Amino acid sequence: MIRLVAACIFLALLGCGKSEGPASPPVTRTGDAPPSASPEKPLPNKTVDVQSGRYFRFAIPAGWKVQEEGQFAVVLVAPDSAALTVMTGNSGLPANYAPGQFLMDKLRQLQVQNVRTGPAAMARPMAGCSTAWQVDYTYSVNNVPCHGVAKVSVAPVYDMSTMVVTLAASQESQWAGYSSWLPELAEQIAALNGAAFGARGVMQQNLDNSINLGEQARKNRDWSASTWAEVNRGRAESQDRNNAQFRENLGAVQSYTNPYDSKKVELPTTFSHYWVDRQGRVVGTNDPREDPNSGSTGQWSRMEPQKR
Repeated sequence: MIRLVAACIFLALLGCGKSEGPASPPVTRTGDAPPSASPEKPLPNKTVDVQSGRYFRFAIPAGWKVQEEGQFAVVLVAPDSAALTVMTGNSGLPANYAPGQFLMDKLRQLQVQNVRTGPAAMARPMAGCSTAWQVDYTYSVNNVPCHGVAKVSVAPVYDMSTMVVTLAASQESQWAGYSSWLPELAEQIAALNGAAFGARGVMQQNLDNSINLGEQARKNRDWSASTWAEVNRGRAESQDRNNAQFRENLGAVQSYTNPYDSKKVELPTTFSHYWVDRQGRVVGTNDPREDPNSGSTGQWSRMEPQKR
């Protein structure tokens, strides 16, 4: 499907890297100490840099690149594109949402094939979460076999929960060299912003935050348009659309329009229908017949999904 082109291109990275045998861990650099979500078990003997994005702080080995750092995900890719780590999560999930189902839903969104998982085992949760399950899994991309470890950490909040998936994977031929340290790298992430995983949008329904993010995105697009040469304009606009679609697919969000100010608002796919009042409060429902105006003294308007 065209809607998932960005995700397919991204996962194809593991299919186009050269198989050069097991990867060697980076060389130790004195004084490096990545921020660890689990301080009692830091990454041993790795050359890493500590980087801070808008939402997360993370450790990245020398030579690796940041493929994505947004509200719902951090993706790091090896120099030969044959290994990667992914951290992605969502807030406001139903309390009865099974961690195993959440993992499989994320893998389906990434368009991997032939997924097979081993038995799940209890694991050490990421900071801020209370429980975690970990599984080995295999899959293929462009007929290239891959191997990885996945962990789902869960933080219950009232009648909802926040779930975070960390994935560490490489081509099967290189996994022996990555398996001892890459899963630990995937967990070296700490949230810096209360909006991480969409927590504000779901629990507090803070539309001002979404509007500010939209305004910042507009300024970034204007800056990009004024900097790039005219011959690259078409490619830049196409990349913007692909990146936006990738974030929506990976973050399980949908863009809506606030009818009171025509601004774009990203909301989770937890509910099928959303309503907003003039004060910016948002309510969600899966019942198309439900109308919050019934029995209310306020004025609620339905939010329509934005067309791509």
